[in-house]
Amino acid sequence: MILISGANGFVGQGLCAALERRGQRVRRALRGASSSAAAADSVAVGNMDASTDWRSALRGIDTVIHLAARTHLVNETGGESLAAYREINVGGTRRLAEAASRAGVRRFVFLSSIKVNGESTAERPFGEQDVPRPEDAYGISKWEAEQALRQEAPKSRLEVVVLRAPLVYGPGVKGNFLRLMQLVGRQAPLPLGSVSNLRSFVYLGNLVDAIIACSEAPLAAGKTYLVSDGEDVSTPDLVRRLAAAMDVKSRLLPCPVALLKLGAALVGKSAEMERLTGSLQVDSSLIRRELGWRPRFTLEQGLEETARWYKGRDG
Repeated sequence: MILISGANGFVGQGLCAALERRGQRVRRALRGASSSAAAADSVAVGNMDASTDWRSALRGIDTVIHLAARTHLVNETGGESLAAYREINVGGTRRLAEAASRAGVRRFVFLSSIKVNGESTAERPFGEQDVPRPEDAYGISKWEAEQALRQEAPKSRLEVVVLRAPLVYGPGVKGNFLRLMQLVGRQAPLPLGSVSNLRSFVYLGNLVDAIIACSEAPLAAGKTYLVSDGEDVSTPDLVRRLAAAMDVKSRLLPCPVALLKLGAALVGKSAEMERLTGSLQVDSSLIRRELGWRPRFTLEQGLEETARWYKGRDG
């Protein structure tokens, strides 16, 4: 049986559905009771931090897939932010790994982030061999969580697999990707026509397949893999492709990137602008080569599925 933390999240819902279609027995670890999981095997564990009691959730479990994480905070300050991330992303991960070791769990798959590698690439894509250089509190906490898992694994038979993903998109997406879709859907003028960058993304269906591969492949034990759709695009190209998938016209206006960055800095949005104008590429060749994983969905197919969901939403 497989235990999934964060089962009601964006990735968790897609993963649970995919595993159950394959005939796998899944137990959902949730913070509280959920009517949406009433018909499924689920257990409420409260807040997932350094004090969580995992004993009942781990009974009969052979594989743990740890998705639950603190992803962002609003109006955060540096020191307080890192402490808050560490409480859940580091302390919570270590607590679950320790409990999994005691319960005799075999495989532990941890969904990490490409932010562990860094915020941008220049000459070549990030690879597994690169020295981690996380810059923000979220990336730092994910890297520290990876290290905590590596420290726990030798104490038992626990096989840890780490999967680092870039921005995930697909039906149900939230955050910056959803905000971009809203702007494109309204045909708002976007001053991004002069941006020349390359960024990697991963479609939800492709990420789910990669997680399952990491949970099953014997060769994955002890490894770290980077995953992406395998097709990198510039921000203007992404806008054009989104517009085509949504059956609207893209309205890209040319504007010097230096001017965009200056304007963003003046309003405290430098990080957001960097994500729109900078490059962040991921080399996913190792997981393809070692596990035989291939993305089932192209970027175009992923955007079409996401657009179909967006247009079908209530309201």
